[in-house]
Amino acid sequence: MAGYKEHISVSGLLGIGYGSIASVFFGFTPTQGILAGVLTWIGGMLPDLDSETGRPIKELFSLTAAVASFVAMRCMFRKGADPDAAILMAVVTYAAVRYGGSAVLGKFAVHRGMFHSLPALIIAGESVFLAYFSDSYAVKFLMAGGISLGFLSHLILDEVYSVERKGVLIRLKKSSGSALKWFGKGLFGNAVAYAILLTLTYITLVDSGVLIPPQQATPTQETSPIRHASPFDTIYR
Repeated sequence: MAGYKEHISVSGLLGIGYGSIASVFFGFTPTQGILAGVLTWIGGMLPDLDSETGRPIKELFSLTAAVASFVAMRCMFRKGADPDAAILMAVVTYAAVRYGGSAVLGKFAVHRGMFHSLPALIIAGESVFLAYFSDSYAVKFLMAGGISLGFLSHLILDEVYSVERKGVLIRLKKSSGSALKWFGKGLFGNAVAYAILLTLTYITLVDSGVLIPPQQATPTQETSPIRHASPFDTIYR
């Protein structure tokens, strides 16, 4: 499989390209482009959260916790919370992700299990879409696309490195097919992954206006998803 340096290098280059294209050709602000690029870079490391302990993994958990704490703080400010409460939420979020998340994954996760899978990729993208607060769906999709692109680069790179060539002979390593997959070996891991995936997918479709909960729909209510979901209006908010 590809090493830590290969993953951060490839996802970093993809992040530069993704953020630059978004800013230059699609009208996003430079700040939004940089944020999308950083998320692409982070996404390239996310599948290895279930790896064995080591300095790169500790750094990755610290980085993920820092991003999560900033997202939590921004969420609190958007909801009108006072600065002290927002700072407290950021600290609690950092500790929960950095130490609590690390302990839970270390106990239950299996390396190259469902963290290295296409469902996990979708979960990562939907999580960013829901967590990133913006009045523009275009911006939310930009950020979700960045994390998904980086995540996908990790999976593809692992599959590429699972092909070994010795002279004219080409053989596949045991790790071949363990990254770009829809199902893992363990029933429990599959069940948890798909439960999270289905839940987040439903919430994402509701949040974007593609689905309207039955209790909110009325005979006179306009249900066209085009009105709710897409447009690139209010792109700079």
